[in-house]
Formats: sequence, C-alpha cells, structure tokens
Amino acid sequence: MQLESDLVLKLHVEVGEPKLVGETGVGKLMIIPITGGSFEGEQLRGRVLPGGADWSTHLPNGVAHVHARYWIETDDGAIIAVENEGFYNQNRADAMIRTTPRFTCDINGKYAFLTRDVYVAELNSGGENAVVILIYRLH
Repeated sequence: MQLESDLVLKLHVEVGEPKLVGETGVGKLMIIPITGGSFEGEQLRGRVLPGGADWSTHLPNGVAHVHARYWIETDDGAIIAVENEGFYNQNRADAMIRTTPRFTCDINGKYAFLTRDVYVAELNSGGENAVVILIYRLH
C-alpha cells in the first residue's frame, strides 16, 4: 500500500520577532508570535488571526521540535483552531520542517470534514517574517 495525498490548504503565516526563553533542561526554547496572514484551499479561504505562537525547542543534538497553536477564520466567519507539531534536523543542509496539523472546529458546521482525516504539512520560508505552510490530506 502506498499513501497518496491532496493539497488541502496553503497558508501564508506572518510572524513576529522571536522571543528567547532560554535553556529549559530539554533544549533552548524560542517562542515565535503569529501575527496574521491568509490561507486558501479548494473548499475554504480566509485569514490567519493574530495571537497564536510557535514554541520551538532546539535540542542539543541539532533537532528542533516545533509546536504551533493558532486559529484561522474563514471568509464566511467560521473559526478553526489549528495545532501543528513536528520536527526538523538543523544539521542537514536539505532540512525541511514537516509537521502533523490537527484541526478543531464546529463538528456540525461545513468544515467538520477537517476533523475526520489525517494531515501532514511542510513549512517553507515565505520571505522576511513569514512562513508558507502547505497542508496535505492523506488517503
């Protein structure tokens, strides 16, 4: 069996100045505020709301753990919470951040389909102070 995927969402996430917490005993924690942005997909589009953040822990072995929590608002006013977690190896020249996003929304609403599937994502630079997140649904 081979997994296949479809691109579901493309998010352009704007981020603020990282805030260094420091060494935590597990690694160096940096909190990166999410300040806004936009998203689009085949079945929904809208904006990334300010107020979320990515908690990025850089481990001594060169691996980083990323854990972002934020929310998006569709053009028709639905609020969807997003939790996106993953790892990347900073020691590799071809390092790419890959994550597993999870969605929480009104299970009786038109976007409830987001809560029923498994998703993977890749993060890429979106220019200065921005990240592009491509979210794929596995099937």
